[in-house]
Amino acid sequence: MGEQNPIDCTAFNCNQLIASGHLLKVARKVKEIIDKDKQASILIFNDDTSELIEVDFRGTMKDVLERLKTATAAGESANSSIDTDQRSQRGPGRPKLGVVSREITLLPRHWDWLNRQPGGASVALRKLVEEARRVNSGKDRVRQSKEVAYRFMSAMAGNFPGFEEATRALFAGDSERFNSLVESWSIDIRDHARKLAEAAFLNRL
Repeated sequence: MGEQNPIDCTAFNCNQLIASGHLLKVARKVKEIIDKDKQASILIFNDDTSELIEVDFRGTMKDVLERLKTATAAGESANSSIDTDQRSQRGPGRPKLGVVSREITLLPRHWDWLNRQPGGASVALRKLVEEARRVNSGKDRVRQSKEVAYRFMSAMAGNFPGFEEATRALFAGDSERFNSLVESWSIDIRDHARKLAEAAFLNRL
């Protein structure tokens, strides 16, 4: 949630889009609305994932923003501590790779093949992952767009007419049918759903 690596998000009050942009900016706008209308029904969505973002709006505007900034500072401090620990564990001259150690399970023949590769198993696995990311980047983008759009639609348009059919069109990659089915929805929700779903139809262009 920091200013250096801000979370981009979009906030809705019922069916109306009220703010979009960096979290601190959106939180400020939402706080203004909540102070005027205690019954406002606000949902804030992460633009990258469509997951809901919880913000504590108790107290003054200053209180709300300070809590967000404090959470940011705590996150940066933790990262700095981890980085320091990693540096202390590295030997002289060893490059900082930012690697993360996790357990994986492979068959013996897979380990045998990996260990025969130049640089050993870790280097070979990293190369395989990077190649898979390169080859599948388009498919991954389409898949992510479908998931993000569906998550938002389920939260905001689950009771709208044509929701189920629009969902099927989304996952089928049928942009024409999708856009037709969401046309009658509330304007802000319709437009945001279309925006999130744009990449879902790239393989049909």
